[in-house]
Amino acid sequence: MIAALGLLVGVVLGVVFQPDVPLGLEPYLPIAVVAALDAVFGGLRAYLDGIFDDKVFVVSFVSNVVIAAAIVYLGDQLGVGGQLSTGVIVVLGIRIFSNVAAIRRHLFHA
Repeated sequence: MIAALGLLVGVVLGVVFQPDVPLGLEPYLPIAVVAALDAVFGGLRAYLDGIFDDKVFVVSFVSNVVIAAAIVYLGDQLGVGGQLSTGVIVVLGIRIFSNVAAIRRHLFHA
């Protein structure tokens, strides 16, 4: 629940203050957001399953963002940043939809 509240507060603050992202970091921002969303939905799923651990959530959140950004950075260095970005988005997207499906089944007992 804290993660979802933190996400909501972060989105509201971003909309209100509209921070500028440095040009060098712009390619990594969408990847970081999707990686963070994966961790948030995974945390919500774990909370509903009764196995949520805040330490695991924080490690998952940080490591998802760092690893996803590192993969895209490596792809940029190799000249295939777009392809690796797409791959990361697809993999994390699949995980997000899988977690959302589990959350939906839990909430609606289906």
